[in-house]
Amino acid sequence: MATLEPVGALALPEVPQLGEPIHKPLSDLEVKLEANRCLYCYDAPCMRACPTHIDVASFIGKIATGNLKGSARVILEANPLGASCARVCPTEELCEGACVYKKDDTPIRIGDLQRYAVDYVRNNGIDLFTPGRPSGRRVAVVGGGPAGLSAARDLRLFGHAVTIFEAREQLNGLNTYGIVPFRLDYDVALWEAQQVVNLGVEVRAKTQIGVDVSFETLSQDFDAVIVACGMGNVPKLGIPGENLSGVWDALDFIQRAKLGKSLGNLGNHVAVIGAGNTAIDALTCAKRLGAERVTMYYRRGEDQMTAYEFEYEFAKQEGIEFRFFCAPVKIVGEGHVSAVEFVRTEIPKSAGKQSPIQVAGSEFVEMVETVIRAIGQTRLRDVFSAAGIETVDGVVKVDEQLRTTREGVWAAGDCIFAKGMREAMVVEAAEQGKIVARSVDAFLGAAH
Repeated sequence: MATLEPVGALALPEVPQLGEPIHKPLSDLEVKLEANRCLYCYDAPCMRACPTHIDVASFIGKIATGNLKGSARVILEANPLGASCARVCPTEELCEGACVYKKDDTPIRIGDLQRYAVDYVRNNGIDLFTPGRPSGRRVAVVGGGPAGLSAARDLRLFGHAVTIFEAREQLNGLNTYGIVPFRLDYDVALWEAQQVVNLGVEVRAKTQIGVDVSFETLSQDFDAVIVACGMGNVPKLGIPGENLSGVWDALDFIQRAKLGKSLGNLGNHVAVIGAGNTAIDALTCAKRLGAERVTMYYRRGEDQMTAYEFEYEFAKQEGIEFRFFCAPVKIVGEGHVSAVEFVRTEIPKSAGKQSPIQVAGSEFVEMVETVIRAIGQTRLRDVFSAAGIETVDGVVKVDEQLRTTREGVWAAGDCIFAKGMREAMVVEAAEQGKIVARSVDAFLGAAH
């Protein structure tokens, strides 16, 4: 096993912006006008619609009275990932979708107000939280993404010692590496992670469970273990030609673009296979990198897309093309991609949820120079197997308190997100981190 060195402050490299941000912050005047529109509803439908149950009326009321520090505290107490969520949450489906003004199509801009308050403490270096009295108990968190960070933050507030084991160099998972910079800046993601580190959380970066440290070692050295390692890379399409140059994993593509690493010449036409939020990010990223044509290909219809509606609308505004009911069957090229052969698909009309079927004789060819796979992520089955925890189709099995089938081991985040549901949200991971922290705290208190 390798020697593991703890990490202190998180490094912030110079990264490209890839054009203007999607959402610009509100001006001071806009903030005052929006904050004073709030009706402070007694039943707070916006609060109930938020997975982390932020007291929206309270934080908006504090903004209206100029108490930005107090507003940010309300937000971040409920959601340690409040800065990211203010930028990437589908607010029109959650808090803003529940706003009483929604019926008039003028919901309060809750996400923008949340961003304004959190950015105040971020830009002014204000620390809001301190660790609880030491409990003498130690918790290992496997994975430093949103769920792991949320759990680690609350466990430190409870007074437990926490060590995060992270396979990458930096924390905050897909917030750091997998969301395009014009939607979520790299420095925002790392600021959130740094707030957790500042509470005294130890970080072992570039550390893989099963390679650098065994799961059994974690079980022996810590009083509790939380598995929050998310998922792996994008799976293969399973068609000929995938090993050609110019074929990309969407997450790797976005990461390289976000960190300013070379992606080579994308050519005139980029094809993205898939229809989720990661696919949208890959599409818009390729377009902003200069590709003349960028097209999404999806084997189902528009209504079956898992991408958020606002993401889809944004992509259309960016000039992205969409082709539905078609599936790739072969990637063509001599060393490098030159074309993709597709076949048209259709959904059987019989009752029940049906998988698309190929239509015989409907093949067609598209000339493309880059292909990006964005069809979901693989499951980290080896990690789960090494942990000795039960899974169902690669999804970690947990109870309502997020306890796994192994005593002393919990799980949260994408690793417990079942296939067939909508795409996982950062805000859901944050809430799961809170739930698992309370569950672990109760366990450690009972065992003490």
